[in-house]
Amino acid sequence: MEMTRVDLKNYLERIYSVPVAAVRTRVQHGSNRKRDNRNVRVKKPDYKVAYVQLAHGQTFTFPDLFPEKRLSPEGASVEESVQKELQEGQQQRESRDPRRGGVPEWFGL
Repeated sequence: MEMTRVDLKNYLERIYSVPVAAVRTRVQHGSNRKRDNRNVRVKKPDYKVAYVQLAHGQTFTFPDLFPEKRLSPEGASVEESVQKELQEGQQQRESRDPRRGGVPEWFGL
């Protein structure tokens, strides 16, 4: 509800790299016909609707939020290699510090 036409235009141009020709907005009022168990009207929230006109010849496609797994050069998927790196980092953090002389990590000043 807080976004203006200019905000929406800048958002689409900077985030999605889509040239915008015009933006029209309207506020859709939520219905209040429903009643609850105490016979009190319940109003749905209002929301803003934006109609965006792209520049001539431009199309918009939503980005792929769930891309298929890509394979790294070693043959393992990228997610598995990232998982291995995270596990190695965690093992390194959990290893004992040789300078502490056998004193547990939780015992410190």
